[in-house]
Amino acid sequence: MALRLGVLVSVWLAVFAARLAAAEKIKTVATLDYGTFQGAYSAQYGISYWQKIPFAAPPIGENRFRALQPPLPITNGTYDSLQPFDMCPQRTVNGSEDCLYLGLYGRPWSEGQPLRPVVVTFYGGAFIQGSAYFTIPPSAYPILNVSESSDMMFVYPNYRVNAFGFLPGREVAEDPKSDVNAGLLDQQMVLKWTQKYIKEFGGDPNHVSIWGQSAGGGSVVAQVIARKHNPPLFEKALASSPFWPKTYRNEDPESQARYDMLASLTDCTGPDSLKCLKSLDVQTLRNASLIVGNSHTYNTTSYSWGPIIDGEFLTQPLSAATAANQSDGSGVNIQLAFSMYNTHEGENFIPAGLRSATNSGSPPFNSSAASFDGWLRGYLPNFSEADLAQLKVLYPENGSSEAIGSYSDSYTRTGLVYRDSVLACPAYWMAGAGAALKGGWLGEYTISPATHASDVYWWNTVNSAQQTDPLHYQGYAGAFASYFMTGDPNALKLTAENVTGVPPLKSGQEFVVNAQGFSTADLTQFKERCDFWRTHAPKVPI
Repeated sequence: MALRLGVLVSVWLAVFAARLAAAEKIKTVATLDYGTFQGAYSAQYGISYWQKIPFAAPPIGENRFRALQPPLPITNGTYDSLQPFDMCPQRTVNGSEDCLYLGLYGRPWSEGQPLRPVVVTFYGGAFIQGSAYFTIPPSAYPILNVSESSDMMFVYPNYRVNAFGFLPGREVAEDPKSDVNAGLLDQQMVLKWTQKYIKEFGGDPNHVSIWGQSAGGGSVVAQVIARKHNPPLFEKALASSPFWPKTYRNEDPESQARYDMLASLTDCTGPDSLKCLKSLDVQTLRNASLIVGNSHTYNTTSYSWGPIIDGEFLTQPLSAATAANQSDGSGVNIQLAFSMYNTHEGENFIPAGLRSATNSGSPPFNSSAASFDGWLRGYLPNFSEADLAQLKVLYPENGSSEAIGSYSDSYTRTGLVYRDSVLACPAYWMAGAGAALKGGWLGEYTISPATHASDVYWWNTVNSAQQTDPLHYQGYAGAFASYFMTGDPNALKLTAENVTGVPPLKSGQEFVVNAQGFSTADLTQFKERCDFWRTHAPKVPI
């Protein structure tokens, strides 16, 4: 018995020693040309991670509103990457302009092992708020953890939002030290950083995906249709409920009005208005930015801040860039695209009063057809009466949609108009751009309540459903993992053969995530509505 116990102890010690040796080889220190960064290994979650790495110099002083400058050298030893960092100035929280950091994680990796696919993830928040800092277990860990075949790296960067990241106007465009769409240029800087440095962390720069939800999905759309970069900065894109609000040209009066309103609110009018805006304290500018952001919530747009067609980074609208006559790929930066949208997510962005028989809210709305008409004229001021009549044929008082079935209320009707024009059709168009080239897929999440962000439950944070409902977890998060790993959401399918996979968009069908599991739906009605929005896109504009 003693001999047997001794053998068992010896075996256990040998296994422990092997694991210890393997752990010692796991790379948790990365040396880049501007500094050395200390990370960590979590045995509990089986990941190596770095929570804070600077990827650019702080955009302060004259560099406020400017495309990013290279990161400052780290000269005081190894940089501790296991610490939090500030969010950029927010909608309702002050934040800090010293915010341009990223975090990253993946399965343990040692020098000499194969490089892994990389997913650069942009956060949501309507282009007015959001933060990339993660704790352990990190955001999207369920996608990495869905199977052993899921072996990728996630990169989470901050980017500037609201006026700090999306200030338009003639003054900004004409200033050599300012840039319209600074927040999108922050994201591009991260993609360049990834191409240059990700090998040091075990990532493969030749297999980079971009992904985001809500404004993060809108950020993906922006990077997909941006002026082409040679060599490419990424190979595939996944947009989850892409928030793509109206994209005015910088010279449009709506764009200039944002600048003028911000300058007026901060007493920065006059020939030196931009210099004045750059000199303001963060709190003053943030407060004014909030007022501008809320100034058009229930009429022409939502929150005001967002991407602008600036002629430099974004040269054409989404509707034009993804048009069928550009199936040669000239309008987009990818050949593989996967998009998702939620059935009722437009309802997150419309007046709640449209539910009620009596007026409520400010401005007031109710459930009557007249109130719907009032909202519609405010939302689409450039539509003629003939345009509005055509829209009402597609979205009648008593209508239907693929997943909703029939409806007879103004709230659902309004939600569909908003959903399709801002979220669902942009998702469809991006997926269609991939389908016209190498591959495109579109999915609809229908599980109640199926409102905006309902679907993140399955792939963003660790929860009990990943154990109690493996069908949805493996089928949904597994499709994401397969796409990130291979460029095909079905290549590493985890569900049984008789469980529906993700159909190619070329089939005319979408992937449907429902309460029972998964199915497909023909896109006849939805396609007709999105064709309407593309035809009328210059009047929206999208």
